[in-house]
Amino acid sequence: MRYSRMRLSHKIVLICLFTTLLAGFTVLRSPSLTYEPAASLEDKAFEDLSRVEYPSLNGIRWHAHFVQPNQTIESLFGTDWIWVARFNRVDRRHIYPGMTIKVPDNMADIRNYTPLPNFYRPAAKHEKYILVDITEQWLGAYENGKLLFSAPAATGKATTETPTGMFRIDARHLTHTSSLYKTQDETEQYPMDNAIRFHIGNDNVSYWIHARDLPGRPASHGCIGLFDEEMQNRIYGVPSRPVLLDSQKLYAWAAGETDYGDDIGELDELEDGPVVEVRGVLPRYLDRPPKY
Repeated sequence: MRYSRMRLSHKIVLICLFTTLLAGFTVLRSPSLTYEPAASLEDKAFEDLSRVEYPSLNGIRWHAHFVQPNQTIESLFGTDWIWVARFNRVDRRHIYPGMTIKVPDNMADIRNYTPLPNFYRPAAKHEKYILVDITEQWLGAYENGKLLFSAPAATGKATTETPTGMFRIDARHLTHTSSLYKTQDETEQYPMDNAIRFHIGNDNVSYWIHARDLPGRPASHGCIGLFDEEMQNRIYGVPSRPVLLDSQKLYAWAAGETDYGDDIGELDELEDGPVVEVRGVLPRYLDRPPKY
């Protein structure tokens, strides 16, 4: 009888151990998808936007906020979410639980925030002039030196940096798509709505300013991306009510029908397009958020 009881106890222990191992393996193989997308523990630097350093923020007091479950940028900031999104150079689709964003101590400090000068002397002799600051991840549209409007941008990441220097818009393509890259689910070529070309490299690669995702950091393969939530709604289904449409605004101003005639969505070569200046270096990633 004692031998049988030991055998039974061994079986119970083995069953419990096997069940525990199986459950653990299942968890590892099938992580929870409660919040989509979720933060990646292997990519902390890119998901902590408080570590991306922009020189213009030195005069603004802000703190890091870790986004909690069920929090959205709208629920956190109400109608001021637009200013927080621009402040972080990030779109709504890229703000999710598990990441960290910059939040101003005083919201009034970032309303109408821009890191670019209201008057830029090199642009004074040009009717239209586009300034792209890689260090600030920002673009400005100037008329005779005066800043007309500006917007966050996502330039090329390390190893695929956006070329710097002086260029000129020489083509427009309202419905452009990438010939090299696909959407995240690889179902179609990556959309590049409202595309205006400013450079063709020696390797015959074209560089455009166009609609794209803005994750709050340099992220492209060399092009310059601007907010366009209508494009994101069409491709990803979010946000349900598009608001941020910077790429459309720049396209209409720089290459619109008023200056260049009817636009039927096909590739058009342009003459005497706006000058484009691209300056700066990639922003630094700090080891930890700065303390004020």
